[in-house]
Amino acid sequence: MSHDFEEGFRMALLPSLGLAPIAELMILLLLLIVGVIIIIVVAKVLLFFLPAAIIAVVVWLLTDFSLFWAGVAFIIVAFLSLLRRK
Repeated sequence: MSHDFEEGFRMALLPSLGLAPIAELMILLLLLIVGVIIIIVVAKVLLFFLPAAIIAVVVWLLTDFSLFWAGVAFIIVAFLSLLRRK
């Protein structure tokens, strides 16, 4: 009796797609690889924009909170970083 309850609880907690376990494992591995690639791309983008963001914040503070000059500084530093990479 308790075995049926445990099996039902496990099936409710971990729903299956109705596929073979090996197919579900392959899908899991594929999704893990895609997730890691997305995390790496996001980290690279953040590291690319980090110097531009720091300079923009410094310019924003030095120009008495002028968003225009902070934006100009951000674009210039981001463009120079892009040129440096190529």
